[in-house]
Amino acid sequence: MAFVSHSQRDPNGSYTFSSRPRPVETRSKYREPPSEQTHSNYGNIMYDRRVVRGNTYAQHIIPTVTQPDPAEIHRQQEVRRRAIARKRAREQFRPTTPKALQGRKHIDVQTELYLEELSDVIDATDIECQTDAFLDKPATPLFIPAKSGKDAETQIEEGELFDFDREVQPLLEVLVGKTIEQSLEEVMEEEELACLRAQQRAFEEMRNNELAEVLRLQEQERRRREEKARRIAQQREVLQKERETAEKIAARAYTQQYLADLLPAVFTSLRSHGYFYDPVAKDIETNFFPWLMAEVNNSLDKRYVARQLLDNIILDVAQKRLEEFKELETQPAKPDV
Repeated sequence: MAFVSHSQRDPNGSYTFSSRPRPVETRSKYREPPSEQTHSNYGNIMYDRRVVRGNTYAQHIIPTVTQPDPAEIHRQQEVRRRAIARKRAREQFRPTTPKALQGRKHIDVQTELYLEELSDVIDATDIECQTDAFLDKPATPLFIPAKSGKDAETQIEEGELFDFDREVQPLLEVLVGKTIEQSLEEVMEEEELACLRAQQRAFEEMRNNELAEVLRLQEQERRRREEKARRIAQQREVLQKERETAEKIAARAYTQQYLADLLPAVFTSLRSHGYFYDPVAKDIETNFFPWLMAEVNNSLDKRYVARQLLDNIILDVAQKRLEEFKELETQPAKPDV
């Protein structure tokens, strides 16, 4: 409903506001049924009018709602997740205060025009509100059309339409016949099951006997196979030992025949190559001769060094004498007095 506001001026020069009076809207006594547009959102907390919109800080509202739609919950979670991601991105790329220099630190100061007291305790106020309860609309009564036409009635005496004793005989015959037939079928089934069990027991006994016989034959065959393998292995071992013995005898004979001429030739070759030597001569060659040569070299080195030193001394003395002679020649002769 539209209304028009008017501004009037008082005699003293101030303005006052006044609006056109309007009647109070009538309210339905029962809950409005959901429309086609809101039918898909029925039971969703986002479309419930009893839930407060906007800032709900420090408010305790416990609405009575039905189970929300899973698709709507997923959409809300996705929107909330995107908002948190955007907030984190803004905080990450937001310019921050540079770090304090060494020996200093940052402190929080108020830059407002008026100072206020800061406290870690946040003042909170609990506010409650209760929405009006909606009454469920009672069920609509069934539509009963008005009568049309005329009513007529008649009187039926007892036994005119139905005689129980006569009508019940076919039912009893069927029931008794079916019961006897079912009993006979159950007896025959029990006898047939007993025969089947007897045949099954006889078959199981025969099968067990045959299985025992098969096991006995398998065990006998296994023992024969093992005995055959053992005899074959023993025969192979005997043949292997005989072959090894023959090879050893032949190798021994060949070795003796070969070594008969090999030993003299080997000793002769070793003696010619110097493997068999005189210990005294070997000691003189390996120990005495190297020591003697080292001593001779040391003596010659000493003599060479002494001669070198003597030559240097003689050379120095000759150079000094030559220099002195040159100085005497350059000096003028002194006159005789």
